[in-house]
Amino acid sequence: MTARPYAPAPQGWGRVRIANIGLVAVLALLLALSVLVERSLDGEAMPADSWSLTTSTDEFDEGPLPGLEEAAAPLGTPLAAPQGGGPHAFLRVQDDGVTPVTYDPCRPIHYVVRPDHEPAGGRALLHASIAQISAVTGLRFVYDGETTEAPSHDRSSYQPDRYGDRWAPVLVSWATGAEVPDFAGDVVGLASSRDLYTATGTGVYVTGAVELDADWFATALADTDARGVARGIVLHELGHLVGLDHVDDPAEVMAPGGAQTDLAEGDLTGLAQLGAGECAPDL
Repeated sequence: MTARPYAPAPQGWGRVRIANIGLVAVLALLLALSVLVERSLDGEAMPADSWSLTTSTDEFDEGPLPGLEEAAAPLGTPLAAPQGGGPHAFLRVQDDGVTPVTYDPCRPIHYVVRPDHEPAGGRALLHASIAQISAVTGLRFVYDGETTEAPSHDRSSYQPDRYGDRWAPVLVSWATGAEVPDFAGDVVGLASSRDLYTATGTGVYVTGAVELDADWFATALADTDARGVARGIVLHELGHLVGLDHVDDPAEVMAPGGAQTDLAEGDLTGLAQLGAGECAPDL
């Protein structure tokens, strides 16, 4: 779908709360995603739709048996990046300042969905978007079903009583403004992943979370013209989940205030690198 021009968000614009919404209004709300807020992540400024998963200081006194489901080689192969590449950036990089922190390509990324407040069509949109990210990165995603776990920005990465002796699966939540205060303002999606370090000092993501504004998506998915925008936002947040940061180019899905509905050359280039990380059998 071709990107359409959009108007600046009106003063005081917040989440969509009207029964009928046109495409212009949806895109105006999307523009509000460009607002950046300061969030502490080793002194870095985080985009408004990403945050740092925090944990208790003693969380990793115990953890899952290392190497669970670890294969001898990557489970998939990233798609070749477009010739010439494109603008992309990473949320975290290794000590060399260039190589991105990634998920382990030699084990599957499990995910669960909290169904509370889920809009009609939301599950299908989510699964299709995850399948697209998987196809581009080569990372293997496995759906573990529904969960009762509520969204939390201090979510533990290891929850054996709930999920067994493994890293907790990625949690996807359709949340309300009461649960996620950012959704009472201009943000309609949030995503983050938790990174740990191998014995050799390589950073690896072990789990994460995605939170989507249930009210906004219910309105957008009910409007045929707005569904593409909703799809682009889910892809944007999944991009954050696997390690992409914002870029300034409005042609890319990872632009904070663009209206793109599908991955562009820069997005594809960055995702290909995020699928080519190191295996981490010691985590």
